[in-house]
Amino acid sequence: MLKSLAIKNIGLASDLTLHWSRRFNVIGGNNGVGKSFLLDLCWWALTRTWANAPAWPNPGSSKSSINSLIIGRTTEKEIKSVYNREKQEWSIEKSRPAIPGIVVYIRVDGSFSVWDPARNYWRDDPLRPSAYHFDKIQVWEGLEINGVKVCEGLDRDWVNWQEAKKKQFESLKALLVELSAPDEPLSPGEPRRLYLGEGKDRPTLNVDGKDVPLALASAGARRIIAIAYIMIWTLYEHHITSELIGRAPDNRFVVLFDEPETHLHPRWQRTIIPSLLVALSELRWDDTKFDKSWTPQFFISTHSPLVMASLEPIFDPDSDQLFHLGIKDGEIKVDTNVYPRQGDVTNWLVSEFFGLDQARSMEAEKAIEEAEEWMRNSSSVQKNSKNYISIHRRLLALLPEHDSFWPRWVVSTQLGGSGIGKNS
Repeated sequence: MLKSLAIKNIGLASDLTLHWSRRFNVIGGNNGVGKSFLLDLCWWALTRTWANAPAWPNPGSSKSSINSLIIGRTTEKEIKSVYNREKQEWSIEKSRPAIPGIVVYIRVDGSFSVWDPARNYWRDDPLRPSAYHFDKIQVWEGLEINGVKVCEGLDRDWVNWQEAKKKQFESLKALLVELSAPDEPLSPGEPRRLYLGEGKDRPTLNVDGKDVPLALASAGARRIIAIAYIMIWTLYEHHITSELIGRAPDNRFVVLFDEPETHLHPRWQRTIIPSLLVALSELRWDDTKFDKSWTPQFFISTHSPLVMASLEPIFDPDSDQLFHLGIKDGEIKVDTNVYPRQGDVTNWLVSEFFGLDQARSMEAEKAIEEAEEWMRNSSSVQKNSKNYISIHRRLLALLPEHDSFWPRWVVSTQLGGSGIGKNS
């Protein structure tokens, strides 16, 4: 797991230190404040590779650095990296770091990165990949590195696992059940041929008794299916490699998840993170006994109040933390004193985590602000009925009858003696 991250002179961060929690680390903030970039830095700290473009140091700074503390199974170790301007690269110490576990980075564009301690950690083979990076097409069609097909892809693996009745397929089915939207189970159908002249069958989903090709599934379903596949493929290949090299497998997961709400219906947004926690905590490949007190570590960037609300029942301040990013005077600032429980989605929208003044349209918000200003004015100003009628008509046009603002407005206008009711 990743315990801390300290960065200097990178982007808008001149000096920033973050202490991460054991389980959930949820990152919020406006677009452009660096949430996804922070996930990239966490990936670098955990794997010593870049999933996207490398971090770029501040041009005017003399020294840019990334320091992190990694906790392994039995040890913890600090990783120090300084940007070498002459070589245009981030240097790292030539020593064995602690192993954080299996690291999976789920990106918002449908791509994935996987770091496997058995396949990517500290091997002298010059052809070994430093990590596995899938674009959104390679997830489905397969990944080739240095002329070697290292992954067959979701389409081919799904059918092969299913027809051969392999354990991977049973694990995939179980994971899909756990990750499904409420009352909408992701259930595999029978493989079928889709395209004329193609020499392979393709996977399907059984929807209301009919087999629908995955190619025609919704964007949300395809994203969840891809997540389930990458997790199963990663764990299976890790265990196979561990057996080949004579090393005990590692079932610890660190998951970086950028905008889990993408493509998902609100009902699905409310369940995706708790479901993924349960799925990964229970995911095992063999009968090896692991420490049951261990849980995956998550780094989550989100814009969804439903995702935040879904975490409230399981949020534990001892193992979970919220991080709100903002920019002040050209510098990234991080607020960790964010209240973790708001009660419902509306309260989340107007909390400091999302920062809306009101959970309404901008037009309705402006109309209410004008009405509140009118109510605050003196009685002599309130007698300007023309102004009142204009505000009242805008409220009628913009607010539903059950809106919580109406009682205040009606009481105020009645006391003001206007004589105009809510439905006028």
